[in-house]
Amino acid sequence: MISITQATKDDAPFIAPLIVSAIGDIANRLTAQNEHAEVIQTLCTLIRNTNNRHSFEHTFVARNGETIVGIAVLYDGKTGRLLDRQLEQWLHAQGRDVTIDVEAHDDEFYIDTVSVDEAAQGQGVGTKLLQFAEREAQRRGFSKISLNVEVEKVRARQLYERLGFVVTEHWQIIDEPFHHMVKSL
Repeated sequence: MISITQATKDDAPFIAPLIVSAIGDIANRLTAQNEHAEVIQTLCTLIRNTNNRHSFEHTFVARNGETIVGIAVLYDGKTGRLLDRQLEQWLHAQGRDVTIDVEAHDDEFYIDTVSVDEAAQGQGVGTKLLQFAEREAQRRGFSKISLNVEVEKVRARQLYERLGFVVTEHWQIIDEPFHHMVKSL
């Protein structure tokens, strides 16, 4: 049975690879690292901290028993702006000047990342995480929820459309084209 709970700092080594799996090379930019091991290590540091989008405070884990089989990183658009400015400052202190693009409007509850372990794919974990995100948005008083999907990920976009999301805008994030999708709750 799948349970979804707030992540803890101790979950970082299990969360980091799932983030990389979902966002690919974007992880390099968000960590200012190029080597896979360094990306994972830096993500673990970010997950354990509280001043960025990938913090354990904004991450929820799906477990099958004790095993983490998926994650969702969730926050609202206004909080996202603050988190990204803090991450930019942290990266600057590391000697890297990176500008992080806005990914959600202030009035949206935002699904930053959903990722399911390869061994658990096709078992409904991703759908459960998305349903959890909707409940969390409503619990926090939001009337809409959003996400971004890369333009070339047609199957993912179709899945989100089946779940009630609609493309509302076309955005550039890290110089790549994305569909901004919103669902009214």
